[in-house]
Amino acid sequence: MESEREHFNLSGPLHLTFVDWSNAHHRRSVAASLVQGVYILERDRQLKREHPIALAPPWWEFFHFKLLRQLVDDADHCTFGAIYEYRPPTPHGHQSLDASPRYVIAFRGTLTKAESFARDVELDLHIIRNGLHETSRFEIAIQAVRNMVASVGDSNVWLAGHSLGAAMAMLAGKTMAKNGTFVPAFLFNSPFLSAPIERIKDKRVKHGIRIASSVITAGLAFASKRNYNNQQADSRSVATDPFAALSSWVPCVFVNPGDPICSEYVGYFEHRKKMDEIGIGAIEKLATQNSLGGLLMSAMGRDSEALHLIPSAVLAVNLSPAQDFKEAHGIHQWWRPDLQLQSNIYKYT
Repeated sequence: MESEREHFNLSGPLHLTFVDWSNAHHRRSVAASLVQGVYILERDRQLKREHPIALAPPWWEFFHFKLLRQLVDDADHCTFGAIYEYRPPTPHGHQSLDASPRYVIAFRGTLTKAESFARDVELDLHIIRNGLHETSRFEIAIQAVRNMVASVGDSNVWLAGHSLGAAMAMLAGKTMAKNGTFVPAFLFNSPFLSAPIERIKDKRVKHGIRIASSVITAGLAFASKRNYNNQQADSRSVATDPFAALSSWVPCVFVNPGDPICSEYVGYFEHRKKMDEIGIGAIEKLATQNSLGGLLMSAMGRDSEALHLIPSAVLAVNLSPAQDFKEAHGIHQWWRPDLQLQSNIYKYT
């Protein structure tokens, strides 16, 4: 059954009659629309909607993109990603093409439809276990990213994703950044696995819990690393510190405070700043690189890196009220023209 939200002409950003690539709202709206295009590609496949009744093409054609390739999962043969090529019309004076991508690799999130739901949930569980990097879907994704970057360069490629797809794009971006390749990324409602501390209304209680959590996490991390290499963790140089090596990669992370799946990014970055202000930034510097779950798995001998731990980001928080979780977590919010957005840049030093 078709949903109104699948139709670009009914729910897409029709107000963007031209794209100014130097405008952050325009870039965000286009990236989110291309991710929506992947969702609808899979729905078209499931419902056997082909040209001329397919609903997916307007989500990229409106912005002068061409679908180059669909990324297909080898387990259930669903479409989980897409590679788009930007083919602008003859440039006009009001268009800024300097900041435009040549290619965008986009990933969808979980679809609650029978044909893809089981595999998507399996991938969601891999995120919880910090094991997304071990999946065949991610291997397909990272190979596509590597091949495209090798062909056209990192500055010509964007990554974009929503929810599970944002986790996929996040992991791909981190993997590339560890090798010195920094691919621009637009991450919508990316999962942050943590207790929902951000939903606590009392700021003093919330801050106290975060300090206690940081002290415990930093202590365990210090003990773990000291046991591993018999030297203090904070004596490592940037050259051998993978977290510091990632600091030059600054993805755009879009979160909604009403979405418990991603809202902890707000506290993650704000708390780091507050810890610096009260003079205990060294503790938070160690804590921010680790998660309790990741430390536990490492102690059990499993290679584990919490996906959500990133050193730097442009964090954009949607302050517009959401009626429910579905709206707070949805992709459609990110191209609304009346979006109340608060953005901050956080750099790891």
